[in-house]
Amino acid sequence: MDTLLQTQLPLPNRRQGKVRDLYDARTRDGRDGLLIVASDRISAYDVVMPNGVPGKGVILTQISNFWFDMIARRLGDRIRHHVLTTDAMQLDGLSDAQRRELQGRIVLGRRCNVLPIECVVRGYLAGSGWKEYQQSQRVCGVELP
Repeated sequence: MDTLLQTQLPLPNRRQGKVRDLYDARTRDGRDGLLIVASDRISAYDVVMPNGVPGKGVILTQISNFWFDMIARRLGDRIRHHVLTTDAMQLDGLSDAQRRELQGRIVLGRRCNVLPIECVVRGYLAGSGWKEYQQSQRVCGVELP
Protein backbone atom coordinates (compact mmCIF):
# COMPACT_ATOMS: atom_id res chain seq x y z
CA MET A 1 0.00 0.00 0.00
CA ASP A 2 1.34 3.43 -0.95
CA THR A 3 1.54 6.25 1.58
CA LEU A 4 -0.75 9.19 0.76
CA LEU A 5 0.84 12.34 2.21
CA GLN A 6 -1.24 14.92 0.36
CA THR A 7 -3.84 15.27 -2.35
CA GLN A 8 -4.09 17.65 -5.29
CA LEU A 9 -7.60 17.02 -6.55
CA PRO A 10 -9.25 19.10 -9.32
CA LEU A 11 -11.83 20.38 -6.83
CA PRO A 12 -12.33 23.93 -5.55
CA ASN A 13 -11.31 25.55 -2.28
CA ARG A 14 -8.54 23.16 -1.18
CA ARG A 15 -7.46 23.49 2.45
CA GLN A 16 -4.98 21.38 4.35
CA GLY A 17 -4.96 20.50 8.03
CA LYS A 18 -2.38 18.52 9.94
CA VAL A 19 -3.76 15.18 8.78
CA ARG A 20 -6.76 15.90 6.54
CA ASP A 21 -7.19 17.68 3.20
CA LEU A 22 -10.49 19.49 2.59
CA TYR A 23 -12.29 20.45 -0.61
CA ASP A 24 -15.66 21.71 -1.76
CA ALA A 25 -17.25 18.79 -3.60
CA ARG A 26 -20.48 17.26 -4.79
CA THR A 27 -21.85 13.84 -5.50
CA ARG A 28 -22.77 12.66 -8.98
CA ASP A 29 -26.44 13.16 -8.03
CA GLY A 30 -25.77 16.82 -7.13
CA ARG A 31 -25.48 16.90 -3.32
CA ASP A 32 -22.97 19.60 -2.28
CA GLY A 33 -20.74 19.23 0.73
CA LEU A 34 -17.32 19.39 2.31
CA LEU A 35 -14.97 16.60 1.25
CA ILE A 36 -12.71 15.43 4.07
CA VAL A 37 -9.77 13.27 2.95
CA ALA A 38 -7.74 11.54 5.67
CA SER A 39 -4.09 11.34 4.60
CA ASP A 40 -1.38 9.13 6.04
CA ARG A 41 0.47 12.12 7.53
CA ILE A 42 1.66 11.86 11.13
CA SER A 43 1.17 14.78 13.49
CA ALA A 44 2.53 15.00 17.02
CA TYR A 45 2.27 18.12 19.18
CA ASP A 46 1.28 20.25 16.17
CA VAL A 47 4.29 19.12 14.11
CA VAL A 48 3.65 17.24 10.86
CA MET A 49 6.35 14.63 10.34
CA PRO A 50 7.97 14.23 6.91
CA ASN A 51 7.02 10.55 6.61
CA GLY A 52 3.68 8.83 6.99
CA VAL A 53 2.14 5.50 7.89
CA PRO A 54 0.65 3.60 4.93
CA GLY A 55 -3.11 3.17 5.39
CA LYS A 56 -3.35 5.41 8.47
CA GLY A 57 -5.96 7.64 6.81
CA VAL A 58 -8.11 4.65 5.91
CA ILE A 59 -8.05 3.43 9.51
CA LEU A 60 -8.89 6.91 10.87
CA THR A 61 -11.83 7.14 8.47
CA GLN A 62 -13.06 3.63 9.34
CA ILE A 63 -13.06 4.52 13.06
CA SER A 64 -15.04 7.72 12.44
CA ASN A 65 -17.49 5.99 10.11
CA PHE A 66 -18.07 3.21 12.67
CA TRP A 67 -19.27 5.81 15.19
CA PHE A 68 -21.35 7.76 12.66
CA ASP A 69 -23.07 4.50 11.63
CA MET A 70 -23.66 3.51 15.26
CA ILE A 71 -25.20 6.90 16.04
CA ALA A 72 -27.50 6.57 13.04
CA ARG A 73 -28.56 3.03 14.02
CA ARG A 74 -29.09 3.82 17.71
CA LEU A 75 -30.70 7.24 17.48
CA GLY A 76 -32.39 6.99 14.10
CA ASP A 77 -34.64 9.98 13.49
CA ARG A 78 -33.77 11.69 16.79
CA ILE A 79 -30.40 12.94 15.54
CA ARG A 80 -28.93 13.56 12.10
CA HIS A 81 -25.19 13.53 11.53
CA HIS A 82 -23.33 15.32 8.76
CA VAL A 83 -22.34 12.36 6.56
CA LEU A 84 -23.67 12.46 3.00
CA THR A 85 -21.46 9.66 1.67
CA THR A 86 -18.27 7.75 2.39
CA ASP A 87 -18.15 6.23 -1.10
CA ALA A 88 -15.50 7.93 -3.26
CA MET A 89 -17.12 6.43 -6.37
CA GLN A 90 -20.09 8.81 -5.82
CA LEU A 91 -17.90 11.95 -6.09
CA ASP A 92 -18.33 14.18 -9.14
CA GLY A 93 -15.42 15.80 -11.00
CA LEU A 94 -12.77 13.13 -10.40
CA SER A 95 -11.24 10.45 -12.57
CA ASP A 96 -11.82 6.79 -11.74
CA ALA A 97 -8.16 6.53 -10.69
CA GLN A 98 -8.58 9.44 -8.25
CA ARG A 99 -11.76 7.87 -6.84
CA ARG A 100 -9.96 4.55 -6.31
CA GLU A 101 -7.08 6.32 -4.51
CA LEU A 102 -9.58 7.99 -2.15
CA GLN A 103 -11.74 4.94 -1.49
CA GLY A 104 -11.93 4.20 2.22
CA ARG A 105 -10.43 7.53 3.32
CA ILE A 106 -13.16 10.11 2.59
CA VAL A 107 -16.27 11.58 4.12
CA LEU A 108 -18.43 14.01 2.19
CA GLY A 109 -20.31 15.93 4.84
CA ARG A 110 -22.99 18.57 5.00
CA ARG A 111 -21.73 22.11 5.43
CA CYS A 112 -22.10 23.40 8.95
CA ASN A 113 -20.83 26.11 11.24
CA VAL A 114 -17.43 25.41 12.75
CA LEU A 115 -17.07 25.10 16.50
CA PRO A 116 -13.41 25.98 17.13
CA ILE A 117 -12.78 23.25 19.69
CA GLU A 118 -9.90 20.81 19.79
CA CYS A 119 -9.75 17.94 22.23
CA VAL A 120 -6.77 15.78 23.09
CA VAL A 121 -7.40 12.75 25.26
CA ARG A 122 -4.53 11.27 27.22
CA GLY A 123 -4.35 8.65 29.93
CA TYR A 124 -1.76 10.63 31.86
CA LEU A 125 -0.33 14.11 32.33
CA ALA A 126 3.05 15.01 30.88
CA GLY A 127 5.15 18.05 30.07
CA SER A 128 3.86 21.49 31.02
CA GLY A 129 0.47 20.06 32.06
CA TRP A 130 2.15 17.79 34.63
CA LYS A 131 4.32 20.66 35.88
CA GLU A 132 1.28 22.93 36.33
CA TYR A 133 -0.67 20.15 38.07
CA GLN A 134 2.17 19.51 40.52
CA GLN A 135 2.17 23.19 41.49
CA SER A 136 -1.56 23.94 41.64
CA GLN A 137 -3.62 20.76 40.96
CA ARG A 138 -4.80 22.57 37.82
CA VAL A 139 -4.23 22.15 34.07
CA CYS A 140 -4.95 25.14 31.82
CA GLY A 141 -6.53 26.74 34.86
CA VAL A 142 -9.01 23.86 35.36
CA GLU A 143 -8.91 22.23 38.79
CA LEU A 144 -8.41 18.47 38.66
CA PRO A 145 -8.79 15.84 41.40
